[in-house]
Amino acid sequence: MKDNTHIVTIDRHIIDQERLHPEATGAFSNLLTDMALAAKIVSREVNMAGLADILGRVGRTNIQGEVVQKLDVFAQEAIYRAMDHTGHLCCMVSEEHEDFIPIPEKFPAGPYVLVFDPLDGSSNIDVNVSIGTIFSIYRKVTDNERGSVEDCLQAGREQLAAGYVVYGSSTMLVYTTGSGVHGFTLDPSIGEFILSHPDIQIPEPPNRYYSVNEAYYSRWGKGQQRFVDHLKGLGDGPDPGFSSRYIGSLVSDFHRTLLKGGIFMYPADTKSPSGKLRLLYEASPLAWIAEEAGGRASSGSRDILDIVPEELHQRTPLYIGSRALVDQAEEYLAKGE
Repeated sequence: MKDNTHIVTIDRHIIDQERLHPEATGAFSNLLTDMALAAKIVSREVNMAGLADILGRVGRTNIQGEVVQKLDVFAQEAIYRAMDHTGHLCCMVSEEHEDFIPIPEKFPAGPYVLVFDPLDGSSNIDVNVSIGTIFSIYRKVTDNERGSVEDCLQAGREQLAAGYVVYGSSTMLVYTTGSGVHGFTLDPSIGEFILSHPDIQIPEPPNRYYSVNEAYYSRWGKGQQRFVDHLKGLGDGPDPGFSSRYIGSLVSDFHRTLLKGGIFMYPADTKSPSGKLRLLYEASPLAWIAEEAGGRASSGSRDILDIVPEELHQRTPLYIGSRALVDQAEEYLAKGE
């Protein structure tokens, strides 16, 4: 019988991972620990959203032109305040800010860059649908002590860590540093993230699930339409027997795809020809997690992790999940008309 007292907290797991790198100074591990702390703070507020006066809008829009929710503002500040004073970061970039965010002069600066989406899926806050946080860490590449935009505009393959947090029926943090993908569930009774999903692998052969907003079907290109028709059994050949699953919250849709298999798609369309999801804050972190779990992520024509962003808020189409299905999506898109 498993000893229920033998638990692995995220702090212990991070330390165990650090021991695999004798040259490590501990600074990188501290960053991950600080991020877990910020996730606990945000989780507490999300879980209180039905009781506290934090729901609703604050009356302004962010750089993406989206209405900012009160919890968006709280999550942004919670993550920033947890990370700005540690001496490990030179700067941060957030979906909620137009420019990169330097570390204040009153605090020491370090060699790392934090990229994050403080509250993904915030349009679902008021209807109690799962939402999340996405983050990744890069190493500074310039000589600027407090960072620059160049330090932030790196390809996904340069990430040192990537992760996300799901605030749902339970709060779960999933991350990778290049040594597998590991998931931790928050035990509110002790206030600790406990290892619950070690070494996550996307199921292969893939489960027959696809996730996409089919309301945009008429805006898609022919290749995308034909691929979805194929998954629905409307194309040539036998019915492949796929089922549709779509939540409308990226972190939640990806989390299900990671654990259950299948493919999540947010394709380009006539209204958003460059795609809608943000490359830095959403696509690249999740792409590395998918790849570390045996899957793949593509823009429809190339690996997401190979794309070097040209601007902080660059958008991209996204196909992510089981490798075979992402490959198949690319084949349909390449055929086009």
